[in-house]
Amino acid sequence: MAAVLAARALRKSYRGKEALAGIDLEVGPGELLGLLGPNGAGKSTLTKIACGLVRPSGGGVEVLGRPAGSPPARAAIGYLAELFRFPGWCSADELLALHQRLCGSAGGAGERAELLELVELSRAAGTRVETMSKGMQQRLGIAQALVGSPRLLLLDEPTSALDPVGRRIVRALLEELRRRDVTVLLNSHLLSEVELVCDRVAIIADGRLVREGRPADLERPRGVEVETEGGIRLFEGAGPDEAPEIVARLVAEGERIRRVEVLSSTLEDVYLEAVRGRTG
Repeated sequence: MAAVLAARALRKSYRGKEALAGIDLEVGPGELLGLLGPNGAGKSTLTKIACGLVRPSGGGVEVLGRPAGSPPARAAIGYLAELFRFPGWCSADELLALHQRLCGSAGGAGERAELLELVELSRAAGTRVETMSKGMQQRLGIAQALVGSPRLLLLDEPTSALDPVGRRIVRALLEELRRRDVTVLLNSHLLSEVELVCDRVAIIADGRLVREGRPADLERPRGVEVETEGGIRLFEGAGPDEAPEIVARLVAEGERIRRVEVLSSTLEDVYLEAVRGRTG
């Protein structure tokens, strides 16, 4: 199926410094992609180019086959910036109504009520933004990004201000969006959250794509740990295929096995290895 978001040889320079150095990346329909990288790696720049807020220095981005920044591409996108500020005097319902007018949505009160329910803010429809906690404002921000039923949702650090309950709400929301075939690009530093919800991750460092794939595919075996009556032994580098042979050999040597565990690298291990030695 055609990509919802496609970056081709994407480059961006600011005063001679490369923020993006030739990124090739695709996100498919209904896919939830986690975009990872150190501060200054180029994640937000890529997101802003996809929104049409920043012009590339070379290459380009297409949204549903149309150039980023064009009216059809903009109409297909919902966006929540990392640093955002809504008018404090607006209620949640008034803010969504404003964004409906801005994007030309005809969803009316029904759409606003559905979005507030999605982010579990139904009871706060009449609450002013200035009286909301940071977490409530963050969830309201996600709701405004969904006004007009966008095909592509770009979220820049959407869970950074949320407590565990708020993160659970956002995870459930992302799973619901996947069921609705909405494509999501999630820019986040919270690796545990990305690992829980994302179909695929892309790691950027120094403006380059340094690792890409499903979280499970990026992980590698670290070894097989066997607990016997004599203690714990680690067979480094061994994977699940070698585990039966290791156990059989130990039993043949007279060992009594209490526990066998195949150790795998985590997404955090993969991330740290990918960005080690790079600036950020």
